[in-house]
Amino acid sequence: MDHPLPSGQDLQLQACRRAFLRRSGVGAGAAALALLESRRGGGLFAQAGAAAIDPAAVRSAAARVHPPLPGLPHHAPRARSVIYIHPNGGPSQIDLWDHKPKLKEYFDKDLPPSVRGDQRLSTMTSGQQRFPVAPSKFKFEQRGACGRWINAELLPHTAGIVDDLALVKSVFTNAINHDPACTYVMTGSEVPGKGSLGSWLAYGLGSENDDLPAFVVFTPQPDINPSQALFTRMWSSGFLPTRFTGVAMRGSGDPVLYLPNPDGVTRADRRVMLDALSTLNARGHDRFHDPETQTRIAQYEMAFRMQASVPDLVDLSGETAQTLAMYGDDVTKPGSFTHSLILARRLVERGVRVVQILHRGWDHHGNLPNDLKAQCLDTDQATAALVKDLKARGMLDDTLVVWGGEFGRTVYSQGTLNADTYGRDHHPRNFCMWMAGGGTKGGTVLGETDDFSYNIVENPVDVNSFNATLLHLMGIDHERFTFKFQGLDQRLTGVEEQHVLKSLLA
Repeated sequence: MDHPLPSGQDLQLQACRRAFLRRSGVGAGAAALALLESRRGGGLFAQAGAAAIDPAAVRSAAARVHPPLPGLPHHAPRARSVIYIHPNGGPSQIDLWDHKPKLKEYFDKDLPPSVRGDQRLSTMTSGQQRFPVAPSKFKFEQRGACGRWINAELLPHTAGIVDDLALVKSVFTNAINHDPACTYVMTGSEVPGKGSLGSWLAYGLGSENDDLPAFVVFTPQPDINPSQALFTRMWSSGFLPTRFTGVAMRGSGDPVLYLPNPDGVTRADRRVMLDALSTLNARGHDRFHDPETQTRIAQYEMAFRMQASVPDLVDLSGETAQTLAMYGDDVTKPGSFTHSLILARRLVERGVRVVQILHRGWDHHGNLPNDLKAQCLDTDQATAALVKDLKARGMLDDTLVVWGGEFGRTVYSQGTLNADTYGRDHHPRNFCMWMAGGGTKGGTVLGETDDFSYNIVENPVDVNSFNATLLHLMGIDHERFTFKFQGLDQRLTGVEEQHVLKSLLA
């Protein structure tokens, strides 16, 4: 006998019963788990080194707009915020950091097959008849007390802060093209759909500022190759709740799209409208239990708060003339790399957790000497100024600055080689990244490559080990930091074994 279909009222009652059981079950389970964890001095509400739960600290965290997850950080953090500078396109390690003086003897000679081995090449050079070695035409010098070799011709300002940098010369990745390589360096996987580094940190640690997003992104426009693609998945939350996606700040017009009120709508009007909308959305969430409804409520509220906080953020009138001069001429030019970096400092100064600056135009398949020089001219002074500025304010101790692209460049020239110009193809087998501040040991170097900067010969570092180290400095054990998705405990650092680079830690 067929059963009659339930009425709309029956369905609603069933939904209410399910919702009640779900809420009460989860609440009871969470309370029991919290009690058990508190008895053994760890778990959900335990802080690093704490002997017991601090009720005031729990209440304080719960009252924040961006609270941390219960139980985080896992251990005492060395850094409270991250500024991540990403030169998008693959900066040439041979022309910037990986000094190879013996290459001058190999100018225009074919790269020995024993060096190249069976490593795959991109389609842009795999059909070349020759692979002529192209030594860097720029001058390297040893700088700082650490004696770091650096291209002081292209990076004169960065050369002045080498004692503050922890350099890794042996980073590698499996991806040989930009899209998967960028996705991998920022999400820990070449497969799209995973959460980005900034989103993971915002999700786990929240932010100390209630009036700004926990994760902010800048995409300054360079003069060289400004049309190079940037993939939004590099700051997307992926499978994490969407409120942890990075908020992009623009270089022209309104800093954040759709933030100002329309003409004729006052701030008081907006408050009344948002309160009513929040009430309606809350009812919708109680009925359908869609987590994205909560995200929508939070985003509307954050937009309202940003209407007051963003104008103060971008107002540089309080900066000293000395500070502005240190960053460079473009410091007051919205949309420039320099302007983005001083705003990055102002953001972390206000308690924002993660600031990401993606500077495109580093994909130099041809005309590398001229184009690389232009990119360094656009970024070198401001990058060094950021580190010096943070240090002068006492902020470098707990602010981690990261610099690195998605892969390196080949030692051989792509296309025609002559004494004045050359190009380089993608090279994922080794490239350079550095960290400064935030508990790192300045003046250190990890890893080494062969005489051709083609193969790693000492201490290879997977991108995900680099990210595991970053998480460690922020107080997070990367193996315990997971999110259940598609039946798996997903991690930023993937499923393969990774390790913290302890030699970089102060």
